[in-house]
Amino acid sequence: MTIAKINVDVDQAEIKNQINEKIALTLNEVLFTWDIDQMSKRTCMSKSFLENEFLSDPRMKLLERRKEKGKRYWFYEESKQVMKQIMDEW
Repeated sequence: MTIAKINVDVDQAEIKNQINEKIALTLNEVLFTWDIDQMSKRTCMSKSFLENEFLSDPRMKLLERRKEKGKRYWFYEESKQVMKQIMDEW
């Protein structure tokens, strides 16, 4: 009886990309709202840029939720779509 020898080559970059895609999909399904910190982190944009270019827009103001002088939140999917619209207008 001969023993089979198997070699497997793994593309580390491709595996990493697939894992990141799965994480992003899972987060998209779970994320209901986000704040400016999460928005900044996920879009790779500074908070001041977000304030000036997106959050001052009336469409984003409609999605903003906060208690009096409390932390601001935006609905994730809806605000993401509005941000895409704003970027398309640039």
